[in-house]
Amino acid sequence: MTDHRPPKRIFPSSKVDAQSAKHVPSSPQTESEAYKLAFQDTEFLLREDLRPVRFQLELLKPELFMNEANIASTFVFYGSARIPEPSKADAVIAAAHDDRQRKVAESLKAKSKYYDVARDLARMASRFPVDPDGQRHYVVCSGGGPSIMEAANRGACDEGMESIGLNIVLPHEQLPNTFVTPDLSFQFHYFALRKMHFLLRARAVAVFPGGFGTFDEMFELLTLIQTGKVRPMPILLFGKQFWERVVDFKGLAEEGVISPGDLDLIHWCETAQDAWDFVRNYYPD
Repeated sequence: MTDHRPPKRIFPSSKVDAQSAKHVPSSPQTESEAYKLAFQDTEFLLREDLRPVRFQLELLKPELFMNEANIASTFVFYGSARIPEPSKADAVIAAAHDDRQRKVAESLKAKSKYYDVARDLARMASRFPVDPDGQRHYVVCSGGGPSIMEAANRGACDEGMESIGLNIVLPHEQLPNTFVTPDLSFQFHYFALRKMHFLLRARAVAVFPGGFGTFDEMFELLTLIQTGKVRPMPILLFGKQFWERVVDFKGLAEEGVISPGDLDLIHWCETAQDAWDFVRNYYPD
């Protein structure tokens, strides 16, 4: 008896056609770059005109992977790539060649305590239970690099939980830290798309002492909340002594360039427990 039910799909999948395209006979026409399937033509995808497509790909790939991993919300960690793990801080001082380098190394050692704080906070976030729908919350997310970022991913790893690393291609060689979950380790070309993925699922953001990159990410988030482009969330700022030395937040309000109430967007923290308690109280559900 003939089965007249329609097939699940009437066109071959892209995977099937991509495989078939490998076995076409050679001819002047099939050897031309023009004959390549567009989605298999790397040189075509790298054209200037294809930038909007590359934007879309960098938005879609992490989004789809995180959806498939049932990640509903994240706990984002920003901070320096230079602050050493406490056990390695003395080695940084010993490697200094002059008084200036030694002074910098000693300053970094003083901040090395935040490595442990970030690790502890990541542990706490990673213990949050899966919800009844199988969705995971407060999944640790960092830039995937060393130092504070490594500490965050390491804390999740301590608990046997997955964590996200959002790496970016830089002129100098660099790799994701070894504690990032391999299947949640993403590499970006566009800073803008990377920063969007930091915030798409963010439910809380911990900001540790850092440099230009940390400033960029923190102030963009503050601006988005200040202007109503994203909903408020806990912004946990660690190291008040550091931040008040390098940024005069109160001065900005006194100068009239921000409102006094904008200072309330920041919650000052020194310990992981302070931060986690604030987040849990912020979201009573």
